Amino acid sequence: MTTRTKLASLIIIAGLATIISPFLGADLISLSSLQTPGHPEAEVFWVLRLPRSLGAFLAGAGLSLGGMVFQALFRNPLATPFTLGVASGSAFGASVYIWLGASFLGSFGPLSASFLGAGLSMALVYLATRSQGGLSTSVMLLAGVIVNFFFSSLVLFIQYIGSATESLRITHWLMGSLVGLETPRLPDLAFIILVGASVIRFLAPEIDLLVSGEELAASRGVEVKRTKLIIFVTASIMVGAIVSLTGPIGFVGLMVPQAARWILGWSHKILTIAVFFLGGAFLAVTDLLSRVILAPAEIPIGVLTALLGGPFFLITLFSTRRKGQLL
Repeated sequence: MTTRTKLASLIIIAGLATIISPFLGADLISLSSLQTPGHPEAEVFWVLRLPRSLGAFLAGAGLSLGGMVFQALFRNPLATPFTLGVASGSAFGASVYIWLGASFLGSFGPLSASFLGAGLSMALVYLATRSQGGLSTSVMLLAGVIVNFFFSSLVLFIQYIGSATESLRITHWLMGSLVGLETPRLPDLAFIILVGASVIRFLAPEIDLLVSGEELAASRGVEVKRTKLIIFVTASIMVGAIVSLTGPIGFVGLMVPQAARWILGWSHKILTIAVFFLGGAFLAVTDLLSRVILAPAEIPIGVLTALLGGPFFLITLFSTRRKGQLL
């Protein structure tokens, strides 16, 4: 089977899984009910399930693309979209907003605070990296780890000094969930994800060369510093936007890109398309599972992805060690 055939098959399967997921749940929704105005099942489908499935698809696609480019940037399959501290910065912003009991900007307030926190973490990583002269990948990675631990510690401190109610709200947000995803935010998220995916697709040849080594990429005419900066900013904005709406949902950016490489190889022109659809379908199906496993109760989707991601992390680690390579 050729690579193009594999890609087409993957897109079809991912599309079908995403389309079917909002119809499934503790109660199945029939097509006939959607044609009946005012039918309760139709209300559930259009108001609750369909927007949530679309949000899951967009979030999964963005997190997976972020994981793909960070793994290419660091030439390490264990890198994730949260490696550079974007998620912890976003969590810090949301935690401060909750702790202060702020109410300005209404429901958009926590999203704004979360996105500002993500922007702050991006700025700190960038400034720390530039202070050492250039955009060294190793320095960027170290700066990201430090920023990640710093903001994570601040979140724990806020939970400690906050009230029981505030700590519970913060803990629930940190688990990651699509329950509070607001339909009016979906067009904004779609715009950010689609623009980010387009930028990554455009830079795919340069990303392929960066994976082979920065010196080789520079010898082939790639502006290494500029390309790395664009990748860093694009992926971080996508991840920050997603985390501000859903909370941290871990391991998606680890599992999906690696699975796509196992199936389709290393060309990022192909991987960008595959990861977009596969990541979106993966999170849409995972969200379905989170709704039905303990129905009528619901498992936070971040908890479920962590349960799936832990074993996958170990499999990737051991297979990488056996092969004696990073990517």
